[in-house]
Amino acid sequence: MIKVIKAEFLISCPALKNCPQYNLPEIALIGRSNVGKSSFINTVAGRKQLAKTSNTPGKTRLINLYNLQEKVIIADLPGYGYARVSKKELALWEKNLEEYLLKRESLKFVIQFIDARHEAQKNDLQMKEWLDHNKIKTVTLATKSDTLSKNKACGSIKSLSETLNTEIIEFSAKTGAGKEKILKLIFED
Repeated sequence: MIKVIKAEFLISCPALKNCPQYNLPEIALIGRSNVGKSSFINTVAGRKQLAKTSNTPGKTRLINLYNLQEKVIIADLPGYGYARVSKKELALWEKNLEEYLLKRESLKFVIQFIDARHEAQKNDLQMKEWLDHNKIKTVTLATKSDTLSKNKACGSIKSLSETLNTEIIEFSAKTGAGKEKILKLIFED
C-alpha cells in the first residue's frame, strides 16, 4: 500500500510562463468545473485541506502546483465547462490549459476527471478527442460514484468507458475507491 508522507502546496500561477521548473515529472489534472479535482488531491495526499474545495464551479482559476513525496508534481488546472466568469476569462483559461498541456516538457500524463453521476458532456468528449489527437497520455477517472447505488455506478462506469472509448478508473474521495490504483500510476517509473 502506497502512503504519501510528504505533500505540499508549491505555487499558483496564471500561465505556463509563470510556472517554475522542478525537475520532477508532472501530472496534470483536468475536468469540468466542480468535478472533484481538489478532493482528489486531498485524498491522494492524505490531507484534508491541502487543496481548497468548493461547491461553486470555477474556483480554480490558476495553475496550482503541489509536490508529492519530492517525486512528482501535481498540476491542478482550471476546470473547463460551466463557471460564472466572462467569455474573455474562459478563453484565457482555454489558452492557458492548451499551452500547459502541449508545452510543459515535464508532463508525464494527464488525469481527466468525469462526474459519474452524469453522461459524458460535450466538452468532456471534445477534451478527450483533443488529448488523443495531440497524443497526450491520459488516465480517465470517474468521480462521485459513491453517491450512486452500486448498480447505477457500474452502469455509469461502463457507459462512460464506451462513450469515451477508454478504461475508466472509479474514484471516490469519500470511500477511497481507486486511490491505490491511481497512486501506483502516479509513482510508477
